[in-house]
Amino acid sequence: MNIAIIFAGGSGVRMGAGVPKQFLEINGKPILIHTLQLFQEHEEIDKIYLAMSRDYIRYAKQLALDYRIDKIAAVVPGGATAQDSIYNALEKAEQENPGDSVVLIHDGVRPFVEYGVISDNIDSVKKHGSAITSTPCFETILVSRDGQTVDELPRRKESYAAQAPQSFYLKDILEAHRAIRAVNPGYENMVDACTIYRELGRQPHIVIGNRGNIKVTTPEDVYIFRALLQYKENEQAFGFGLTDRLAAKMNRYRE
Repeated sequence: MNIAIIFAGGSGVRMGAGVPKQFLEINGKPILIHTLQLFQEHEEIDKIYLAMSRDYIRYAKQLALDYRIDKIAAVVPGGATAQDSIYNALEKAEQENPGDSVVLIHDGVRPFVEYGVISDNIDSVKKHGSAITSTPCFETILVSRDGQTVDELPRRKESYAAQAPQSFYLKDILEAHRAIRAVNPGYENMVDACTIYRELGRQPHIVIGNRGNIKVTTPEDVYIFRALLQYKENEQAFGFGLTDRLAAKMNRYRE
């Protein structure tokens, strides 16, 4: 069983929008739906669990019906933090699925992960027990504890930017969450599943992702996402670089 855990509890504060950013419409479709469709259309994904603010659960369920996202097994209330929301979804998944299910934890506003990256995450969990989608850094990374002076300067060739999905066996990531919650119930400084795993002394495995896999957080990100969509539309219209996702979808219907 391969399960997508999608958390979409953002408020849109940094976006400056009047609605949560996951519901902003890009090319006539909410960002959240762009994201959900990636997992809906992926043949290896069996179920989707969605975590979000209680105030928007009914709306999200209606969107799922409107756009025929029928892999959604449950929409659960989010928590005080992103990690609380993810934990709620993981607990719901635990009630309905075996512990050796592969779970792919993904941002609801990261709508451009490629089909092959999702497959690579699943393969990595089966081979290594985990997968942290990452891309090599093209810019120099600085570490500053006071925001004014440079404390560390990691080598660029050794620097990666962590993205999503971040994937694990269901029983393993739940065990990790529960261990952290026992000593740090507020998830202070626990920004993602990779951080949680490393805090417990475990070694996550890197999977190389696609550079277009942005998290739509600011108005500038909206323009980038629109440009990426236009690029993909041009690929399909003019036949160059047919996307992995579309090619796989078409192959399922070949005799």
